[in-house]
Amino acid sequence: MTHAPSDAARLAFSTPTSNETEQRRLFEGFGRCGFHGLQLKSGQYARYLEEPERFLAQWGGVPGATAGLIYGGELDESGIASLQHVLSFASTIGSEMVVFCHSRPRSEVTHDDIRHFAGRLSTVGEAAAQWGIRLSLHNHYNQPVMHRADFEVFLDAATPGALGLTLDTAHLHKSGIRDIAAMVRDFGSFIDNVHLKDIRDNQFKTLGHGEIDFEDVFEALHEIGFAGWLCADEESDTGIHESLHASFEFIERGLHSKQKDRT
Repeated sequence: MTHAPSDAARLAFSTPTSNETEQRRLFEGFGRCGFHGLQLKSGQYARYLEEPERFLAQWGGVPGATAGLIYGGELDESGIASLQHVLSFASTIGSEMVVFCHSRPRSEVTHDDIRHFAGRLSTVGEAAAQWGIRLSLHNHYNQPVMHRADFEVFLDAATPGALGLTLDTAHLHKSGIRDIAAMVRDFGSFIDNVHLKDIRDNQFKTLGHGEIDFEDVFEALHEIGFAGWLCADEESDTGIHESLHASFEFIERGLHSKQKDRT
């Protein structure tokens, strides 16, 4: 078994699966590669939302397998009710984080809307904390928190401590933000989860096969003393076995190179 790098951050892996065989391969393989946890896509848990006990019977028993759930939705009354249902499910199956992607096109919202969304999501985040769940907003291309100014507006309006920030490297790049290290440094106090994902020609790639300068990103993470989750968010066409190993080795090299630079 590969050993995870001795760094404060914990390492997670996330990738979609198309059937139960692939999902089983993912659940059985992430820990062997050295990852501490999984952040599950909605397709890997949504069919069990009304039956968490059935999820646990089929997929429970693997430490870290339910560390995080990724969920996308709206923030109207119906959307908040659905999000609260996911948070309740997360609490039952032993997750510690729900990563929220706000499924509203960026072109349809103003900064005043974003301030309103921050308040609504903060209220949900405070309630989630009572269940032992951390709610973390995921930045996303063509969603409300997309541009740098959107981050500033949202985080300034959010209730302090109610929410975390999941910083997705490829969605920053796709949104026109090239200095990702500056985003890490400037918003580090909010970031509790980083989705490490590469991109080239607007196509997601396995880490190290795209255009993003991750050396600067790892340097910034060390500078802020990042101690949250580093999640390889694999959405290329690489197979599960190959992407697990390639992603872990890439992150390990990046973390260890920065450790050596400091000694």
